[in-house]
Amino acid sequence: LTDIKHCGPCDIGLIEGGVCNAENVHVLREFRDNCKILVAIGACAINGGLPAQRNHLDLQDILIEVYQTGPSLDAEHAQIPNDPELPLLLDKVRPIREVVQVDYFLDGCPPSGDAIWKFLTDLLAGRTPSLPYPLRHFD
Repeated sequence: LTDIKHCGPCDIGLIEGGVCNAENVHVLREFRDNCKILVAIGACAINGGLPAQRNHLDLQDILIEVYQTGPSLDAEHAQIPNDPELPLLLDKVRPIREVVQVDYFLDGCPPSGDAIWKFLTDLLAGRTPSLPYPLRHFD
């Protein structure tokens, strides 16, 4: 298990979180290229989750509200970050499957440790992962 931006070949890759910027796209594609099996874990990875609630809003309007006109901001000095080191935001938060092929989906928000263990145990034993109802939750 690792939490790095670059990895070599692996049998099973676990990915969580939605895709919201250009760096996410790049890292996800590289990760997919190195994984025999890719598993999307959690609601954000599977359908965009809570961050995707911004998808019905205009991105520029959101940036203005957050960085320039919010009630706790000093309007005179407030500006939207524009550093070339920052990854370019996508117009929408995307589920992982819209960017790369996903082999398995482990739903939940978040899936419990027991659910992840059962899922991986099945997968490593060569069985199709199957979770009993008590291990699935969406808190």
